Amino acid sequence: MTLTIFWNTRVNPRAEEILRKGTEKHRLIISDSASSSVLARGVSDSGMGHADIAFGQPDPEDCLRSQRLKWIEVSSAGYTRYDTADFFGCLRERSVAFTNVSSVFADPCAQHVLAMMLAFGRQLLPSFRDQITDQSWHYDERRYHSRLLTGQTVVMLGYGAIGRRLSELLKPFGMALYAVRRTPAIEADVTVVDFSSLDGLLANADHIVNILPANQSTAGYCDAQFFSKCRPGARFYNVGRGSTVDQDAVAGALRSGILDAAYLDVTEVEPLPPENELWRMPNCFITPHTAGGRHDQDEALVCHFLRNLAAFESQQPLVDRVV
Repeated sequence: MTLTIFWNTRVNPRAEEILRKGTEKHRLIISDSASSSVLARGVSDSGMGHADIAFGQPDPEDCLRSQRLKWIEVSSAGYTRYDTADFFGCLRERSVAFTNVSSVFADPCAQHVLAMMLAFGRQLLPSFRDQITDQSWHYDERRYHSRLLTGQTVVMLGYGAIGRRLSELLKPFGMALYAVRRTPAIEADVTVVDFSSLDGLLANADHIVNILPANQSTAGYCDAQFFSKCRPGARFYNVGRGSTVDQDAVAGALRSGILDAAYLDVTEVEPLPPENELWRMPNCFITPHTAGGRHDQDEALVCHFLRNLAAFESQQPLVDRVV
């Protein structure tokens, strides 16, 4: 069976070669408006009208108009622009599959969080600041403020591919691991509860990791009231979406000591404006939406799609299926 595949994410030459070879028995339509950013919204493209499969960031309206479409794979872990009742309802009515690539970005995001936990605990970031500023030798402060991860408590907001991989990485440290999601589940090493149990968890959490997706129910979820329920001295990490966190509330919690430190990989507005006070707060550390970064990202995205393509052709379950 020959399928028509629409593709609108630009990748490096090696990854494109892998894609072309992997789809050579099918018809591949490459959008003239392809973007190299996996986060960029795709523009409307007439090529979608001929597609059985869309890969990348297809325009949502094009997806809804298409009468041929059988499967959509977005080239990102997040899918906010598609996450509406109308969009997914339409896909379900027409039996159109929808997958993301969460497993491609799960390991880098999880390792990013672990790196920050260790950097905080071992006082690496303050020491580096000393090195590049006044070269001061804070022996007592750095040595006796260091903390072990062993035995500490982690609360994850959201529990998908990233949370599962993070829990695997944290398991050797003997940490108490909790995750909060809409539907509780039984997991071997993580206690997964619904949001009604969150307040009690926040009061005992050493580390709070936000992995919430962006949608109407999560907008500004981590606000001043949220942080007021945290144990004083907790550390907060955001590798979810910037819109889920009230940044003024983060700054206030850092100033008051409710939060000992914050690590933000995503912000409400990106890039974060230079005048934003979070840039200058000594216990706030910012990276430019790179937690999911990996040197082989393009190849990994293409290989994920091709594995799912093989599964689709043989009517086997798709990896990272949402609908």
